[in-house]
Amino acid sequence: MDLSKILAISGKPGLYKHIAQSKTGIIIESINDKKRSSAFATEQISSLSDISIFTTDEDVKLEDVLKSIFKKEDGKKTISSKSSSQDLKAYFKEVLPEYDQDRVYVSDIKKVLKWYNILSENNILEFKEEKDKEEKKENQTKKLSEKKIKTKDNNKK
Repeated sequence: MDLSKILAISGKPGLYKHIAQSKTGIIIESINDKKRSSAFATEQISSLSDISIFTTDEDVKLEDVLKSIFKKEDGKKTISSKSSSQDLKAYFKEVLPEYDQDRVYVSDIKKVLKWYNILSENNILEFKEEKDKEEKKENQTKKLSEKKIKTKDNNKK
């Protein structure tokens, strides 16, 4: 999943895809309704890949939080961002136990869950690279074990 092309724009609801560069800003497409528009340099634009969540240790990238929610929900939608504050905090504690409760506000949790649901509804949450990495590790392990077996056979001769 490449979150670098997915944008959150201050003052505009939802998430947007970066389509192209223009003279005065960028061309974006709403993920929900697929309508294209422009975003200007004066607007506060954040790529989801640049967002992190405060924890008691090191900050955790939003992508890792989304992966955690994805695993917990088995790829399906999560609880509504309109749930009670206590429910939202309890849910987020399950997903990211070490999140900093003093610096991560309920409004932040609502945004993360709303973004997750938008990405989930539009089938943008794909963790192919994780599967590819696992497959590569398995293949490397097989190759190493095959080499060891060949080496043992050659040493016996």
